Amino acid sequence: MANINFLENEVIEFKKTTGELKEGIISIVSILNKHQSGKLYFGIKDNGEIIGQDVSSKTIREVSKAISENIEPKIYPKVNKIKLDDKECILIEFEGDDIPYLAFGRAYMRVGDEDRQLSMKEIRKIILKDENEIDKWESKVSDYTIDAIDEELLKDFIEKGRKAKRINFPYTNKEQILKKLSLVNKNNELLNAGYILFAKEAKLEMQMAIFATETKLTFLDIDQVFGNVFELIEVGESYIRKNIKWPVNFKSGSMERVEIPEIPLEAIREAIINSLIHRDFKNPKSNEVAIYKDRVEIFNPGEFPEGYKPEDFIDGKEGSMPRNPLIANTLYLSKDIEKWGSGFRRIAEACAKAKVKVKFEIRKNGFMVIFYRKTDEELYNLTQNDTKNVALNDKDVALNDKDVALKLKEQYPKLRKVYVDIIKVIFENKDITQEEIADKLSKTRNSIYRNTKTLKDMGILERVGSKKKGYWKINI
Repeated sequence: MANINFLENEVIEFKKTTGELKEGIISIVSILNKHQSGKLYFGIKDNGEIIGQDVSSKTIREVSKAISENIEPKIYPKVNKIKLDDKECILIEFEGDDIPYLAFGRAYMRVGDEDRQLSMKEIRKIILKDENEIDKWESKVSDYTIDAIDEELLKDFIEKGRKAKRINFPYTNKEQILKKLSLVNKNNELLNAGYILFAKEAKLEMQMAIFATETKLTFLDIDQVFGNVFELIEVGESYIRKNIKWPVNFKSGSMERVEIPEIPLEAIREAIINSLIHRDFKNPKSNEVAIYKDRVEIFNPGEFPEGYKPEDFIDGKEGSMPRNPLIANTLYLSKDIEKWGSGFRRIAEACAKAKVKVKFEIRKNGFMVIFYRKTDEELYNLTQNDTKNVALNDKDVALNDKDVALKLKEQYPKLRKVYVDIIKVIFENKDITQEEIADKLSKTRNSIYRNTKTLKDMGILERVGSKKKGYWKINI
């Protein structure tokens, strides 16, 4: 039997087979609590002798599942089948800095090549030490240099912050600005937060999809994009904007068309920004935007603070608890967020005003904001009610037949009288049918069909929905 050229130590553990999986999980926790990263091999004896074991895809899944279910806080290790001396083994590579970690509800610490259970006093010391140290993912040194930073994006950010009066210094150069924003360390090494905020080719991922029904069975569109935080905010918001409905209303006292999104844009943007601020960047799962027939979901892979509910933040009972305070503070300076801890409340208020149902849902593997969509009929009834309210409450400025005729004459000075008459009738009742128009104007039905077709071709009229349940839109 061959041996490998290294031995067990404080960051490397050997197990003969996955029959020792429980002991292996305890070793992972012990190493994490001491060194925050390490490796575990299955198929190797304590002395380094490679014996191998049977490794199937099922074995890999079972190992991954056991780690996920029995270690808290969750970690996301790499579990791979490897060959050593032509024998199949399993290599688990893991890291995490949310110490203390627990295995099967207990904490352990690595001492040499042994795993020692910790007392409550020792656990409290670790917690206190961790709270006093800023050593989270976003504040660690990245694998990139300042050369990776997009200088134009950084300049635009400073200008935006100065206009918002939250930044009081001008742009100078990348090094100085990143230092002022605390996105480099004292040696001018770029931190992870700086990289995902301003890098030209950041590898931050967002998945987006449109599904044909209310489930994930069939999708109409799917996209996967990579970029920095600012790019993903714009991409995510744009994707939703383009794929939701925009029912038409009319401005009070005019014939001007106003398109109103079925979900308020400020709520969409706030939800996307929140999903990035609170993302667990160690989690390999990406942010997601999913558009269904009945809802829009915005998901982020990041556990909700233990012991808290979304309502605690909506009601303003609790202050902000951003997972990534460096990233959150940067977005505050550019006024992409209004103030820390107000995101949920702003989303809830915007949706209440727009009569949109919204739900904040804690998931096992992250957090989700769900916006519920209205049917076409509900949207139509809502816009009709709004239009009626305007007419009733604003009688002094509501249009009458004469105003409609004048508006048409201004935009279409040579418009035939029959066209003007048709439009005036439709303005009075957008639900009217062509047969009813013919009766009201004492015209033949063929004449009305022909003339409404011409008005549609001109872009003045538009039919929304079916003949029976649809309505007319006047574009003047």
